[in-house]
Amino acid sequence: MKVLITDEISKSGLLPILDDPRIQVDFKIGLPVDELHQIIGDYEAIITRSMTQVNRALLDRATKLKIIARAGVGIDNVDVEAASSKGIIVVNAPYGNVNSAAEHTMALLLSYCRNVSIANASLKGGDWQRAPFTGYELKDKTIGVIGLGKVGGRVALRCRAFEANVITYDPYISEKRAEDFGVKLVSLEDVIRFSDIITVHTPLNEETRDLITAEHFAGMQDSVFIINCARGGIINEQAMLDALESGKCGGAAFDVWSEEPPRSELLKKLIAHPKMLVTPHLGANTFEAQKNVAIDVSKEIVNYIDGQPLSNAVNIPRFDPDLMEHMKPFMRLISIIGDFISQLAPPNPHKITFTYNGKLARFDCSPLSVCGLAALLNHCTEQDVNMVNASLIAREMGIEVESARSTETDSFSNLITLSLEGTQGSRTIAGTLFEGIPKIVKMRNFDIDFRPEEHMLVMTYADRPGSIGKIGTILGNAGVNIGNMSLGRTEKAGEAMVVFSIDSSADEATLSAVKEAVNATFIRAVHIRQ
Repeated sequence: MKVLITDEISKSGLLPILDDPRIQVDFKIGLPVDELHQIIGDYEAIITRSMTQVNRALLDRATKLKIIARAGVGIDNVDVEAASSKGIIVVNAPYGNVNSAAEHTMALLLSYCRNVSIANASLKGGDWQRAPFTGYELKDKTIGVIGLGKVGGRVALRCRAFEANVITYDPYISEKRAEDFGVKLVSLEDVIRFSDIITVHTPLNEETRDLITAEHFAGMQDSVFIINCARGGIINEQAMLDALESGKCGGAAFDVWSEEPPRSELLKKLIAHPKMLVTPHLGANTFEAQKNVAIDVSKEIVNYIDGQPLSNAVNIPRFDPDLMEHMKPFMRLISIIGDFISQLAPPNPHKITFTYNGKLARFDCSPLSVCGLAALLNHCTEQDVNMVNASLIAREMGIEVESARSTETDSFSNLITLSLEGTQGSRTIAGTLFEGIPKIVKMRNFDIDFRPEEHMLVMTYADRPGSIGKIGTILGNAGVNIGNMSLGRTEKAGEAMVVFSIDSSADEATLSAVKEAVNATFIRAVHIRQ
């Protein structure tokens, strides 16, 4: 795999890909847009930070691109929708710089409260003054934290350590989570109304853009202090400037801007305001954070090559990180089931149903369904299908996809069933894990038990004495060795299904000979990608 790196990334964090002989890494830092467009077609992966714009214009030229890795949390510079439409996976590193962002927030907060930057400049300028730089303690202040996620939670804990009273607004957390941090969950209006200090820690999206406006500033306490180390645009910058100039806001500290680098007159005026403490998006700029995010995205690229689940893909349904290790074997199982049934079922299905029984059904199984759908559809279309675009392609093909869950199961602690319906009838296959190993336990109405191997042979025929011997003889004469065999039948001397694992593939002539010898009603060679 060829990987292009376009921004400054910690090389020590890139060791997982630099040390992998399967990966060629090219560093092309700060390329002009036209040059980047010229070369992007040669690469299967790109690693960026925030300076490279991975937009539709670039993606239209990225004919080989499989994965976009953003070494950081925000993906503002990546057109995720355009990438998804092309089946390109987008991954980020949402946890590597969490601690750095929280510490930078505290650095700005403490620096402002104790006038560190202006006192430093004054003393270096030759003055010895103390009274103008009298500051404020955090103890007993009310600090409003908007967004109690990975960063906001750490900021809340650190503020609590300074004996501040912390209240929080986050519509997506429970009161229990707020209690775990020792903070009180309140409405946005109450954060605005009661806080001496307000700090925001949310992503930037349609819901959070201009989350704090002039109307909110009007409802704040006089001399309130505002911090934004999250994303530019969450706080309306014109409203922020107006609040500073009117004296409503006592001061602010910003690390992020709606335009980076800032060029507009509004931003230049805001940055220059004497009550603003500013830094050029340094929240993640620690040596530790840069190494951590580089490690995280490098591991994701290696996982992609190895066919392993991706923990931080932003455009793939995924499990909670705590569940991922537990679910990996089930993702392998459902990929095999989808791959298997797609080679046996009639073409043009109009409905696909995933059913989950047992302990597995207690969890959201949508990532499993998408994984199985991708494996299945890869045999139904010339387009490369993966977990990014599987649902979109199914809709375009007019295929209805459903899923069902039930904790009840008869014979297995966990069971995954995949059913296809089409004009030529329906097909069903079910599988489970036995000591972590995938097994197929049902096909159509036949109870069966086998471990899927790379090369397999599936057939149905009328159960007659000597049939298995004839099949073995023909395969042996063709140089095809049988590894295992699983037989299922509905009744004695009735229809039987047999599944062979074979050491090598069987050609069409061999299949025709077997079919004729036992009068098989169905015979198909299956190849399972390992």
